Amino acid sequence: MSVAQVLSRAQLGLAAPLVQIEAHLGSGLPGFSIVGLPAPVVRESRERVRSAILNSGYDFPPGRITVNLAPVELSKEGGRYDLPVALALLCASGQLKLRCAAPPECYGELGLGGELRPVRGLLLAAIHAARAGHELLVPASDLAEARLARHPNAHGFGTLREVCGFIGGDRSAAVASSADATAGEVALRATPGNEGSLDEVRGQWRAKRALTIAAAGGHSLLMIGPPGSGKTMLATRLPALLPALTEAEAIEVAGIASISAAGFDPARWGQRPFRAPHHASSANAIVGGGSRLRAGEISLAHRGVLFMDELPEFDRRVLEALREPLESGAITLVRAADRLELPAEFQLVAAMNPCPCGYLGDNTRSCCCGPRRVQRYRDRISGPLLDRIDLHIEVPRVEPVALQRAPAAATAPALAAQVQRARSVQLARQRCCNARLDHAGLAAHCQAAPAAQRLVAHVCERLGLSARGYHRLLKVARTIADLDGAAELGTAHVSEAASLRPSIEVG
Repeated sequence: MSVAQVLSRAQLGLAAPLVQIEAHLGSGLPGFSIVGLPAPVVRESRERVRSAILNSGYDFPPGRITVNLAPVELSKEGGRYDLPVALALLCASGQLKLRCAAPPECYGELGLGGELRPVRGLLLAAIHAARAGHELLVPASDLAEARLARHPNAHGFGTLREVCGFIGGDRSAAVASSADATAGEVALRATPGNEGSLDEVRGQWRAKRALTIAAAGGHSLLMIGPPGSGKTMLATRLPALLPALTEAEAIEVAGIASISAAGFDPARWGQRPFRAPHHASSANAIVGGGSRLRAGEISLAHRGVLFMDELPEFDRRVLEALREPLESGAITLVRAADRLELPAEFQLVAAMNPCPCGYLGDNTRSCCCGPRRVQRYRDRISGPLLDRIDLHIEVPRVEPVALQRAPAAATAPALAAQVQRARSVQLARQRCCNARLDHAGLAAHCQAAPAAQRLVAHVCERLGLSARGYHRLLKVARTIADLDGAAELGTAHVSEAASLRPSIEVG
């Protein structure tokens, strides 16, 4: 036949729209055109496909060749279309006949010798292919990632020749479909992260308590303390306290990671992300965007932790851009011709010094910053952003005696179990963690005893809390009550929540 069709999918944020690769062989002067809004790297596939076909033992079709990537209004990027273009040409020239009822979905970058190389963002394509019931043909090195989508008909190959043999009816040609099955099954199991234990942190009992509350309710946290007090060490221990991801959440996290520049590592399946961008990072790197809309750190930290050390050193635009996703759990990126919606339900953990030199209030060293300099430093963080951070704690310097003291009995497993119980209660009661409660959920689930209600009113008046601050106070108190196993908010819960409200002033 002179016309053939093979299926693939584009990558558009977390969507994977179907793309039909149509090849037509016509008479006339030799030529090879790819149409359908291809990016430059897709147009360059003409030379890769030509060399791969010839070096795989097939004849490159003579005459005028037209390859159409439909739908034409969808931009196509990446080397994933090399394999489907080559297969469409071989089918159109009669050198290859499909032995399956429906065209398979194919992905893979071709080397000049016909070898298949991995592509980025394959997990999302595999998820959509599984939902559509399409057979999936991928490079062998991508098979473990494709199996995370629970696709029953995913097959891996090392070369174009092996793919052609499989399509032609030789089912044993999928050398990786059976050889890598064990590796794929291993990748499906949740693997422990490399985060340390909270028991490694000496002292800092108040900070550990705040970290437990943050983990139990999904609350954001700001730690203020001098250099070397353990703020970073505490932050990196938070993922170990968080409950394990469900399978749906793990697929969601892996899908977002698969479209990042680094791609997704199957060895990190089931682990909550922990992102710690440098304070020199741009707004596009943190929030997302760029000339081609890409996910930023806040989306890559979805269902996990975003740690921002030296918070006042971040660009003001970066900090202000955090306000909306902290409230909504999502981010919408808009450009003149593009629109991308990404989830951003991350848990913010931030750290900062009390002043530019870092020693304001320290017992061992005197601060060399004047009041104006300290205020300018703190003014880099706006009041509206501080108001959106649920927990604020001071992390003082640890005394040498506490550092030399022998470690106490392990408490981290008990704290993690306590967090798990509190989260289970929240999910059963309201289907979300307390930090994500809406106004209806607050009214239904944050009932307080009469004495606690009076204390809440007093705290709001004394601290001058906004409506948002009032709601966040109730959410934190609800989490503390869940940790205690209490159905109703008491004065002790409200008092502890009030002690974790902002303690620094901004201009």
